[in-house]
Amino acid sequence: MTEPNSVAAVMAQLAEAQAARAEPSLTSRQRRARTIARLAAVQALYQMELAGEGVETVITEFQTHRFDADIEGEALAEADEDYFGEIVRGVITSQRAIDTAVTKRLASGWRLERLDATLRALLRCGAWELMEQPATPKEVVLDEYVELAKAFFDEAEARFVNAALDGVARDARG
Repeated sequence: MTEPNSVAAVMAQLAEAQAARAEPSLTSRQRRARTIARLAAVQALYQMELAGEGVETVITEFQTHRFDADIEGEALAEADEDYFGEIVRGVITSQRAIDTAVTKRLASGWRLERLDATLRALLRCGAWELMEQPATPKEVVLDEYVELAKAFFDEAEARFVNAALDGVARDARG
């Protein structure tokens, strides 16, 4: 088992990947802000699940307290706070459809509830973007969430995230 990468290493890997498959309408600063928003959204969903807090409470907490801080030297203040809110609210609003789409891509007999809470949050955020943000290239979504998975897990889980989200992408985008 390999050690998970640091957030700084993941951010560097994402910057490299973005250079190859950039969202065409965004500047490099805007792409970085989206990456940080994605990371924060995963953290927010994880927090909601563990603490049982509501979506608006967690979004407000992040906007009031967390976006002024940093994680391992990565400033969350650079996050696209609007996109962060869009992801978190979108996942909660569409959670039933998202969970169905992700569950369809799990191995036979596996349930989403069996997965680690962070892994569920990663898959839900990625699936929401694939299903609800067609302007964001599939490759960008896959790269972002696979690299974020590497911040929390080893390579096996990152490959799992890639396979599951690639399946969701095929289902959602043809």
